[in-house]
Amino acid sequence: MTQTPEDLRYTEEHEWIRRIAPTRVRVGITDYAQSQLGDVVFVQLPEADAEVAAADSIAEVESTKSVSDIYAPLNAKVVAVNEKLAAEPEALNADPYGEGWLFELEVSDEESLDATLGELLDAAGYQGVIGG
Repeated sequence: MTQTPEDLRYTEEHEWIRRIAPTRVRVGITDYAQSQLGDVVFVQLPEADAEVAAADSIAEVESTKSVSDIYAPLNAKVVAVNEKLAAEPEALNADPYGEGWLFELEVSDEESLDATLGELLDAAGYQGVIGG
């Protein structure tokens, strides 16, 4: 049984979004996604300070089975990336909701983030996507 924490929002592309400040979110891939990928061997992250648009491919996760694009869940600026993944890509498999986070995004105002997060899937909605 894959984990789907209730306090996160999700995309149909198997990313999770955790609000960590009024205008800032942390993004990673779900437990389901990492289990489908298999052993992660390489992670390509976006550049810090990059402006990204919702649905743009901004990162890649490479496993022993395939390469998967990671999409921006919202229009924002990349304000942090998980540098640890360069040396330890397996953290994505071991702790997808903790040490295996990918990047942090920041938006200009709290209201637009509220609206965007409201449009994303909740845990039950994501379970529906993955057939849970």
